[in-house]
Amino acid sequence: MINWVDATPLASLLGGGLIGVAVSIFILINGRIAGISGIVGGLFHPEKGNVAWRVLFIIGLIISPLLYSLFQPLPLVRVDASAGMIIGAGLLVGMGTRFSGGCTSGHGVCGIARISIRSVIATISFILSGMVTVVVMRLFFS
Repeated sequence: MINWVDATPLASLLGGGLIGVAVSIFILINGRIAGISGIVGGLFHPEKGNVAWRVLFIIGLIISPLLYSLFQPLPLVRVDASAGMIIGAGLLVGMGTRFSGGCTSGHGVCGIARISIRSVIATISFILSGMVTVVVMRLFFS
């Protein structure tokens, strides 16, 4: 359920804007799309001179909420799924990123901004697949 009482439209807008600025700077400086699956995937087949920035990017993803928590309390996280369900979901997401040639950050944030038809189709597929998955899981497994 969405908690509309505690909705944060301004903070969300600011966060989305910061993501847009960050990926724009990333592509201008690094010449690469800030797609998390591609960044992490590149660590499994490392190329010389192409590892440090990937590791630093991932460290930044981990450290950012910790820095944020110094100024604001982090929202409570509640996961209503078993460990097996989470592992299965992670494997399905990993397979999906391989089949679609990228993840939601690469296609949804960067690809759509570049007006990539492939990314628009991939993002629509991600959203529809997520909606169908939620409906099926709630109908048959709850």
